Amino acid sequence: QVQLVESGGGLVQAGGSLTLSCAASGGTFNTYAMGWFRQVPGKEREFVAFISRTGGSTYYADAVKGRFTISRDNAKNYLQMNSLKPEDTAVYYCAGPRRIGGTYYDEGSYVYWGQGTQVTVSS
Repeated sequence: QVQLVESGGGLVQAGGSLTLSCAASGGTFNTYAMGWFRQVPGKEREFVAFISRTGGSTYYADAVKGRFTISRDNAKNYLQMNSLKPEDTAVYYCAGPRRIGGTYYDEGSYVYWGQGTQVTVSS
């Protein structure tokens, strides 16, 4: 059973930065393509960023492009968030692996999910 655990969330002022981490256990993490999603209460979960198994390909939602950076090493994947805005406030979820043939921005493409970490950006 694969477990994904996010960390690094918190409260930050607008314009600030946070780095989220996602640690995987119980599986072969370095073979997983991974994604980050976020959800605001009352709204659907939305795609944020994706990184391929090798890290050679990354994709971002338009809302975060140029401000967020997804990366990975052998043990974790990371979401560096800069120039944060109040509208970035959400629970952020790590997800993986992406199913073969799955669309990277579709939450249904991912097998496992973390419990989420809250990010709050104050104005």
